[in-house]
This record gives sequence, structure tokens and C-alpha cells, in this order.
Amino acid sequence: MTLLQQSQPTRYSRILAFGAERGESVVTNDDIAGPIDSSDEWIRQRTGIVTRRRAGADRDVLDLSEAAARKALDAAGLSGADIDAVIVSTITHMHMTPSAASILADRLGATPAAAFDISAACAGYAYGIGQADGLVRSGLARNVLVIGAEKLSEIIDPTDRSISFLLGDGAGAAIVGPSDTPGIGPTVWGSDGSKHTAIRQTHSWQEWREDASLGWPTLRQDGPTVFKWASFQMAPIAAKAMADAGVSPEDVQVFVPHQANMRIIDQLVKQLKLPESVVVARDIADTGNTSAASIPLATVRLLEEGQARSGDIALQIGFGAGLVYAAQVIVLP
Repeated sequence: MTLLQQSQPTRYSRILAFGAERGESVVTNDDIAGPIDSSDEWIRQRTGIVTRRRAGADRDVLDLSEAAARKALDAAGLSGADIDAVIVSTITHMHMTPSAASILADRLGATPAAAFDISAACAGYAYGIGQADGLVRSGLARNVLVIGAEKLSEIIDPTDRSISFLLGDGAGAAIVGPSDTPGIGPTVWGSDGSKHTAIRQTHSWQEWREDASLGWPTLRQDGPTVFKWASFQMAPIAAKAMADAGVSPEDVQVFVPHQANMRIIDQLVKQLKLPESVVVARDIADTGNTSAASIPLATVRLLEEGQARSGDIALQIGFGAGLVYAAQVIVLP
């Protein structure tokens, strides 16, 4: 009997390089406070956000993704032809089909790379890293491009006080490839769909089609529910990611949580009992909440500013609409 052949596994994987692209417009709290009957002080106290970055009308998720991807390719010394799979995490690609990933692969010259989108909102980038790690170590791919990209300014109601003032636009890219040493710890991920209404779309596209008076669907959130869930239920997930990777809080040098809210970040640091020496990403203050893009954008900023360095052990965790979550320990490139 003829035996099937299977792909040959690679023992380890790591992130080879990052790339980042933020929206070009700086939007202050004063710029958006009027429609939500608020103030700069109220927004800062509740969220820690001073400004957020948003892209112009002539740029979409694909444009942001391409810019970030090209920076990552350049940093890794690779071309599009070296990429075997493209994963794009986004909830703001405005076409149900074709996927953003397939179009991006073509733009980058990565064809015939495998290409697919994932919809995991703020956890999407960490989901993508987990999948890329599996693809590389299983032998299904050598180099995988992972993108977290959002243009959230397209799906907000400027008068909404629940979430609109939090959101920004941007894209972060990472290239995952083979390694001689472990560079990505086990992914701890999951979901709690029983709380799916905590972060939601106002109504479906079908409902809007049938009744245009409903207006363009936009995002809403139940702030207290999300704050409690993220602040207290995500800490055990991050702790398990450390335990599964065989590291302790004292081993971690960098912590990059999803940039949802500064108060949530502070609660996670407290719950995890991270040492004061740990560098904590706080990119939300200047960039806003960019959902799937927030972890790579925040990581790139730390590296560019010299707060984090190649070889540092970093704990990252994404969490958000769904409610879904994912965490890993990684070694920074």
C-alpha cells in the first residue's frame, strides 16, 4: 500500500520583523467632544486617550495594510515572492468577497500565496500569530505575513458616547518564519459568545437594506460589561500564556495588551503582578483603539523609541468583540 506523504515540520518559529502604518490625521479630544457632549478632561480620565489617528477618505484598509506590509518585508529583507501565506485580521474591509488578504497578496507580488481574512476584532492579530506559528511549524508555510488592520472611522457614529471617541485607524504587520530557537509560545485563545452583545453592530446590513431610515450600521458597546470582562477575566488568560510558555512574570520584559483603554491596561498590570521593570505599551494615548492593529502598532512604537529591544521577552494579549481573546509570549525580533 502506498503511504501518504505529509509536510515536514519545522521545530520552532519566530517573528522576523514588524511594520506599522497609522492614519495620517491626528484627531484631538476637542475635535470630537462636541457631538458627544463631552470634554477633553472627561475623555482623558475615562480612557487615557489624548489623540487618535485616522485615515483620509482616499485610504482604506488595503492601503494601510500594504504600507505596513512593505515596511515589514523591508525590515525582514524579504520580498512578496518569499511569502507563502497572507493572513489579514480586520472587521472593516468593506467587501464580503474577495478577501483583503488575496488582494493584498497580489499587490505585494506574493501570488500564489495562500490568503485569507479572519474576523476576531481586537483579538484578531494575536489569532493570526497563533495561526502563522502553526503554519510554519507544521511545514505548510515557511514565511507568513500577518496583518491587523482597521479603518474604524468608517463605522462610527460621531454622536455615540459608548465607543466612537475611542477608535482610530491603522495597520500593523508581522512576518513569522522558521527559527533555530523558540520564538512564539503556545497560543491561549477562546471566546464567550454569551456576551456577544457587549460590543456590537447597531443593526445588520440586511436590516439597513430593508429600512434605509435606520442609517449606516455603526458600533456600540456596553462599557461597564466590557471593562469588567477585560480587566479581570483576561488576566488569567495572560497568566496561562506565560505558564504555557514556561516563563514567570519576572521573566517578562515587555507587556503589550490590546490598546482598549488605559484603565484596563492598568488593571491588567495590577492583576498580573508584573514587576515595575516591565515595559508596558501605552500607545492608546496617541493612536487610540485600533482594534486588530493595536498590538503590532504598540509593539513597533516601543521598538522605535528604544523602550523595547530585539531579544526581549514580550507578553501580548488581544481581546474584544465576540467576545474573543488570544494571548502569547513572543521574543521580539
